[in-house]
Amino acid sequence: MTDEIRLDGLGVAPAVLDTIVTLAVKGVDGVVFSSSGQGIGGIVNRASGKAVDFRTDDDGAITVTVHITVTYGIPLRTVAAKVQEAVADAIVSQIGAQVAAVNVYVDGIEFPA
Repeated sequence: MTDEIRLDGLGVAPAVLDTIVTLAVKGVDGVVFSSSGQGIGGIVNRASGKAVDFRTDDDGAITVTVHITVTYGIPLRTVAAKVQEAVADAIVSQIGAQVAAVNVYVDGIEFPA
């Protein structure tokens, strides 16, 4: 997405939302981050080429899709639920927009070395 996202008269660049979501996800135990610069866990959505994607509905509510890699041994549902909560809280507190959904896709599991 290259165009800004319009929310109640406020224009927000996709990079700003990406940063808000990435920082929120970074705070969740069990999510793996890569230093490769490819985003969350180095995994990207093959369709969009991004680890984080956004859509807004007619009411201005945001749907976020996040692709993550999880540390082996931590229940996937637990991590995904914490990611959903962290992302929704971050968006509401940072830009005041409603969150319609946070879709979490676990694209990989990182095993200990």
